[in-house]
Amino acid sequence: MTNSYAPSRQAAPRNPTAAASLTNPVRYPSGAAAPVLTKRAFLLVLMTLLVPGSAQTVAGNRRLGRFALRVTLTVWVLGLVAAALLLASRSTLINLFTSPVASLLLIICLLALAVGWAALFINTLRLIRPVLLAPKVRPAVVAALVLAMILSSGSLGYAAYLLNVSRDAIGNIFSAGPAMEPSEGRYNFLMMGGDAGSDRTGRRPDSLSVISVDASTGATAIISVPRNLQNAQFSEDSPMRSIYPDGYDCGNECLINAINTEVTNEHKDLYPGVEDPGAQATMEAVSGTLGIEVQAYVLVDMDGFERLIDAMGGIKIKAGGWVPISGETVDEANGIHGMPLGWIPAGDNTLDGYHALWYGRSREFVDDYARIARQQCVQQAMLKQLDPATLLSKFEDIVKAGTKVVDSNISSSQLGSFVDLAMKSKGQEMSRLTIGPPDFDASFSTVPDFDQIHQKVDALLAPAPAAAAADDVILPQDQVPGPLSAAGRMPGALPGTQPAPSPSSSDFTPVTTTPDGEPITEEMLNEFKRLGDEQSIRNLVATNGQCAPL
Repeated sequence: MTNSYAPSRQAAPRNPTAAASLTNPVRYPSGAAAPVLTKRAFLLVLMTLLVPGSAQTVAGNRRLGRFALRVTLTVWVLGLVAAALLLASRSTLINLFTSPVASLLLIICLLALAVGWAALFINTLRLIRPVLLAPKVRPAVVAALVLAMILSSGSLGYAAYLLNVSRDAIGNIFSAGPAMEPSEGRYNFLMMGGDAGSDRTGRRPDSLSVISVDASTGATAIISVPRNLQNAQFSEDSPMRSIYPDGYDCGNECLINAINTEVTNEHKDLYPGVEDPGAQATMEAVSGTLGIEVQAYVLVDMDGFERLIDAMGGIKIKAGGWVPISGETVDEANGIHGMPLGWIPAGDNTLDGYHALWYGRSREFVDDYARIARQQCVQQAMLKQLDPATLLSKFEDIVKAGTKVVDSNISSSQLGSFVDLAMKSKGQEMSRLTIGPPDFDASFSTVPDFDQIHQKVDALLAPAPAAAAADDVILPQDQVPGPLSAAGRMPGALPGTQPAPSPSSSDFTPVTTTPDGEPITEEMLNEFKRLGDEQSIRNLVATNGQCAPL
């Protein structure tokens, strides 16, 4: 007989897997031990940080998790594509980042990813269920989650902000015009530095330099043109040839740095549709004078230049002699100033923007060619010290300063190519030429021989021999830094030249004492000035054209 009171067997679960999942503490934390809950909380935070969407897949809304994982995978794939593009065609990748449309889309995507990632962290906090954690553990878990959110979403949001800052700067500084082709295998840029005060129309360039870059190797040469060069020749296609067919030869006032102001004030009708006719005409005059095609210009407002140096954190240079910070002009005809406002000493210096500006512009007690050498040195110091670490740490300040300092007709569509060339040129020795000492006589700028100039420029920019190593920059014989000849001149310099070492050469000893061995001091120099003994000052600061970046 069957015992009706015997206990019946418990029915087996229909879905063993589902029953087992109920004991999974990752998805079902209720009832789990405190140590398990702590590990689970930190694990979910780490999963959201490293693989966004994975925490939701294993412990929350699987549909949300799968969507986030697809986005994560897509971002990883795009990252790998960008890395491959960086290796195969760096300029193309940079052009994508600098393109107005592409950069805007990237900013939107970065912001969307930042918001989405933050939302996943908030959802992860809900999955953690802090109320189940031990009271002492809750603050640590929440702090870890907030830190992870800042590292991830915060970084993406900040990257979007910096990209937007650079996008605005590119739009303000560079043009939207067509790309330019290299001329005889080189890109030639005119660098102009000058003042644009409220009392003048147009900017009078205080310094003119052509930076010529080999389009393949990045090998770079700098050609300095003195601001007082007379009879500058306009290029054949320049509208100014209709006014000055034989060169800018209207007398002693027709210096090359006056072209900008004259064209801006009197001849801008010759340049319809050109944003800066004065800069364009100056570029054409430099092209014709040097016998090369200068394709673009970069114009630096020297009054704002110090902001850019300050944004970089200053520059470091080795100065060959003392440089005055000139006081008020008391005799403009003879270039005589009152008591100096200060001095930049010989030796190693870290210059802020104010002192770097004066170091590059001061010409009291010396000639323009010493100043040109110092300006080249400042340029070199900026390029040398604008390394990735400085750029990243001070990016926003540098970019904002640049929009107030720099103007250019370079097309923004070519920034990638030019940044790529700049990276190639970094570390290579730059060759140099100055249309004046030490490469020409000091009086050469008054009656220039343009055939001689063209010969020197051609020699400077001639391709390196095929037998030379690919990363070597071959300098023309008269540009190789080295000891002075027996006649006291650099090799190849014309008679009458005062030797001035290359700004990149540091093989000079700063003059810090008088011939008698007495230390040169600011008080000594100022005392000579008070006594009117400017010749003694000239003797003591004669080497201030010597300079090297540190």
